[in-house]
Amino acid sequence: SHGERPEQLLQRCRAVIAYSVRTGHPRFFNQLFSGLDHHALAGRFITEALNTSQATYEIAPVFVLMEEVVLAKLRELVGWSGGDGIFCPGGSISNMYAMNVARFHRFPESRHKGSWALPRLALFTSWESHYSIQKGAAFLGIGTDNVHLVGTDERGKMIPEELEKEIQRAKAEGAEPFFVCATCGTTVLGAFDPLGTIADVCQRHGLWLHVDAAWGGSALLSGKHRHLLAGIERADSVAWNPHKMLTVGLQCSAFLLRDTSGLLQRCHGASATYLFQPDKFYDVAYDTGDKTPQCGRRVDCFKLWLLWKAVGTEGLARRVERAFAYTRYLAEEVKRRDGFQLVLEPEFINLCFWFVPPSLRGREGSPDYWPRLGKVSAA
Repeated sequence: SHGERPEQLLQRCRAVIAYSVRTGHPRFFNQLFSGLDHHALAGRFITEALNTSQATYEIAPVFVLMEEVVLAKLRELVGWSGGDGIFCPGGSISNMYAMNVARFHRFPESRHKGSWALPRLALFTSWESHYSIQKGAAFLGIGTDNVHLVGTDERGKMIPEELEKEIQRAKAEGAEPFFVCATCGTTVLGAFDPLGTIADVCQRHGLWLHVDAAWGGSALLSGKHRHLLAGIERADSVAWNPHKMLTVGLQCSAFLLRDTSGLLQRCHGASATYLFQPDKFYDVAYDTGDKTPQCGRRVDCFKLWLLWKAVGTEGLARRVERAFAYTRYLAEEVKRRDGFQLVLEPEFINLCFWFVPPSLRGREGSPDYWPRLGKVSAA
């Protein structure tokens, strides 16, 4: 009722830190992020202290302009000369935005008429894709039964021929295909789907191509490794999380659009007159808050901007290349270590490395080996 003394509060803060996981520790390997750059941390201190929202230019003039600059630079790395985008609360939400925008683009009347104006929709992603695709389909009313999981090869990459078969099957069942999600850097195996061939399939059927590069997108910064995302410039939308490999800190997730027609605004905007007045004293196009279902929105661009200004594109590229080098080093060490067998040559730094203990050796030839291993590993 009366609050506690400062000394007691300080002790509680110490207890919180003592019992929390040290995600910046050199031997923290649990998640798809690790470490925290001190420049980005300084940026977080500043934005928390300023306590502003990214919704309008009048309340966040510096950060609204900065977000546009950072998003433009990310789009340039993807290979687009223009486009749109927004920073989102994580890659899962970015993927969900992609589904929603793709649905609106195909069926704009659904914004007003809802699901009654829609046929039975079908979307496609690989067996190795992120679980947020299933959650997004459920949240948006598309339904998880309408998420078609496409087969993958032994490295976890989507097989374009299987995608073609699934699209044809969905059409034969009376569904309306509209969306394909390819993945660059899958959670378990770190696979990069063959974007160019997948884009060919999408172009042939008139489908929206979204690339979930939440994890692998940072490879675009490296001249040595950006070939893994060859064809990403043909995507309609991209999700990219700098808070993963670039150690920007949670959260920093960009949703990027190739569209330049204001699709994001038309899909999500409500034009609330008490907030987004059309007769302000500045160009109201800078009020970007109506592009998203959120109202209040964190400033996630500044920590990336400050880090980028500090180390430069070359510094970020070295960070990516170091992650690849560490992956190769660990794989080679495992090969030399008795009692372990490397399951798969790593293409990218994974959630962790799957090693087969002696009790499971000798079963690689069985047809159900990889599915069983994948389910055990994921569990």
